[in-house]
Amino acid sequence: MLLALAIAALVLVPVVVTFSSFARVEGDTLAHLIEFALPELVGNTLWLVLGVGIGVSVLGVSLAWLTAMCEFPGRRVFDWALLLPLALPAYVTAFVAIGLLDFTGPLQTWLREGWGITGLPEIRSRGGVILVMSMALYPYVYLIAKNAFATQGAIALEAAQSLGLSRTQGFFRVALPMARPWIAAGLMLALMETLADFGTMAIFNYDTFTTAIYKAWYSLFSLAAAAQLASILILFVLVAVAFEQRSRTRMRYGAVGRSAASRRIRLSPVLATLAFLYAGTVLAVAFLIPVAQLALWTHEVIAVDLDARYWAFAWHSVLLAGIGALMVVAVALLLAYAGRQRPGSTMMWTQRLATLGYAFPGAVLAVGLFIPVAALDNWLIDAGRAWFGYEGTELLKGTLLVMLLAYLVRFLAVGFGPIDSGLHRITRNVDEAARNLGTGAAGLLTRVHLPMLRASLLTAATFAFVDIMKEMPITLMTRPFGWDTLAVRVFEMTSEGEWERAALPSLAIVIAGIIPIILLTWRGTHSHG
Repeated sequence: MLLALAIAALVLVPVVVTFSSFARVEGDTLAHLIEFALPELVGNTLWLVLGVGIGVSVLGVSLAWLTAMCEFPGRRVFDWALLLPLALPAYVTAFVAIGLLDFTGPLQTWLREGWGITGLPEIRSRGGVILVMSMALYPYVYLIAKNAFATQGAIALEAAQSLGLSRTQGFFRVALPMARPWIAAGLMLALMETLADFGTMAIFNYDTFTTAIYKAWYSLFSLAAAAQLASILILFVLVAVAFEQRSRTRMRYGAVGRSAASRRIRLSPVLATLAFLYAGTVLAVAFLIPVAQLALWTHEVIAVDLDARYWAFAWHSVLLAGIGALMVVAVALLLAYAGRQRPGSTMMWTQRLATLGYAFPGAVLAVGLFIPVAALDNWLIDAGRAWFGYEGTELLKGTLLVMLLAYLVRFLAVGFGPIDSGLHRITRNVDEAARNLGTGAAGLLTRVHLPMLRASLLTAATFAFVDIMKEMPITLMTRPFGWDTLAVRVFEMTSEGEWERAALPSLAIVIAGIIPIILLTWRGTHSHG
């Protein structure tokens, strides 16, 4: 229990620190933020949340219904392929979209010179940001809504038709309301990722709280101002978390027979063709075209750019992701095992607090953890000077400590979910049988549970590894000197408008990101087959 409380306390540290920043208000800086920055930041954030919310809902729900409930050409492929955009970080999709669709890009140039078409909508706009984020994040809604429709959709539609409703009426009046809690859960995940995004906003130069936190830290050199902005962003996040938790409490899981779940609507040839074109267009725009463009750009620059620096970038990314994933898996295992040993409402809420870090943007964690570590660092240096004559200026700030702690807090939920689910699948009878043979708590974990949790541990480690590989703001804001990664290289190249040179590190990140998609698809196929 004490271990679980300690982990929960670590997650709450950045929240407490960021809100305590208002006790150290810098008058001039705060007045400048309130008068000039805050109205624009709030307005941009609200428009972004509204636009992305509508975009991911429409795309995710419609595609989920088609693949779960309808029969049309290519459905089996689209069923898993529509998850592939999860492998593309939104900031990669962003610079590819700008590179292709900007005024000087190949598409507009071809339309102007070949067809005389001008006046296309500007991609560097609020609409462009919303489009990119919607294409990158719709799989959150798609995956959860598809499972809801697959388990309840067939029976719900049949019940509606038995009451005299058409299929369309049955969808909107019965099937969709029944799936609403699942859809809301996926929507909240997408919106929390939207609030947490830094790379896409920086590429589009679209100011939100994440970019403002970075600028306050590195341009205004005001850690207090960055913390104050982070505290406002946390309020947005906590509202999203509250809605997400409320939607979960309304979920009801029901078993549906295989025959009911497999009865699909056979679309007419015209509708089947339209369904194929719709799903194919979304997949092409969200994944196939961006990856193809990355491959083309990489081919152009690989001979010049692929040098010793890139091996260092890749090594740093793999090393940090590997250490971070091991930390996440180890702490998640201890947290889940503590819940198994001491079940109850207190432990359940402690676990929820400990895994709340997934909702906090990386920029918030970077600020919230850097401040106490810097304070501890200063205290240690002062003590070292007084007691031992230490002459250094840094002990902890120049290390990987802040970065790794932020990774742990941010991605603990990613590791906890698969491990906790795996533990729940191990019956209590196994524990009792082991104890009757004289096995203690430590032996029960190492000799009984760990061998049975291999698949769950691998899944947790893989997802944590890839998420850390893709992570940008934590790495960018807390890395020690010389610890550039692939994600940092993408940021540097896109900041200079060097889209072609950003393609090589991006493609490496995408290849790593496909791994969990394959795992997710494999698990889904085997769990239903």
